[in-house]
Amino acid sequence: MDKSDITLERMRSFVRVAERGSLSAVARELGVGQSTITRHLRELEEAVGVPLLSRTTRRVTMTDEGSRYYANCVQILRLVEQAGDEARGARGQPAGTIRISCTAAIGVLHISRLIFAFQDRYPDIAIDLSLTDERIDLVREGVDIALRLGPLTDSAMKLRPLGQSQRLLVAAPAYLASRGTPSVPRDLAQHEGIRMSNIAGSDMLELQGPRGEHHAVPFGGRLRIDHGLAAREAMVAGRGIAPAHRWLVDDLLKADRLKAVLPRYTPLPVPLNMLIVPERVGIARVRLLIDFLAREIGSIPGIEAPRSRGMKMSSPKR
Repeated sequence: MDKSDITLERMRSFVRVAERGSLSAVARELGVGQSTITRHLRELEEAVGVPLLSRTTRRVTMTDEGSRYYANCVQILRLVEQAGDEARGARGQPAGTIRISCTAAIGVLHISRLIFAFQDRYPDIAIDLSLTDERIDLVREGVDIALRLGPLTDSAMKLRPLGQSQRLLVAAPAYLASRGTPSVPRDLAQHEGIRMSNIAGSDMLELQGPRGEHHAVPFGGRLRIDHGLAAREAMVAGRGIAPAHRWLVDDLLKADRLKAVLPRYTPLPVPLNMLIVPERVGIARVRLLIDFLAREIGSIPGIEAPRSRGMKMSSPKR
């Protein structure tokens, strides 16, 4: 084995192919031709002296030797990155790229402006922001941090609770003028509901009353939507009553384009969490963004921050 052939560039190509299972996807991610990635892998396997990947027409998987080598490569690349961070930090210039995945609607309306403010403070840090409501594999997609609404089950990631997203029932004034305003929860069964198709159980609405009591109300309607921004448009257009996150409609309520319905009865809040790839927690620029978002998230309407603002992070329970 010629150790000079084991370069960081070839190592990075191998690690990303092992994580994504696709040479073409990694080539697009790194901005090079697929032939370059193929060459990196071939030269690395020749240098190591064992096959690291098993290739089929549909997917690339690691061999047993490749799995062991992958774990060591991840550690080596992390140490190299941390060394660079420390060197730049000594000059007071955090730099590099952070990849973030965020639930789409809150990302468009609120998280993006926080990212802008972060980059104004740290101009040498690049941000790659991906907006999706899908629960992606952070490691496979090369993401450092993910912001997610709802319960989580990924026990492989570090979790930092950011708060609870408060919700309320809303409708357009024109809809209420034509259909009437519900006065008690059971009245909702007679109204058009705007429901989220990507949320299980959206045909039953759970509300908490003024004394803490719970009400389960059938919730129907002709319109189901899988994106928060489209639901927002449907609310304004008077398509029905909807349970909405405060951050999604706060500006519309202030402009009287939407009205609160049954304000004493509220849908249950939804947890907002930050997921962090464990190997990325120690990277200085990633840590800067983690702390910045945790500190600034309370500026988003309707996000009730956790009582403890400490630095502890944990893994989600199964």
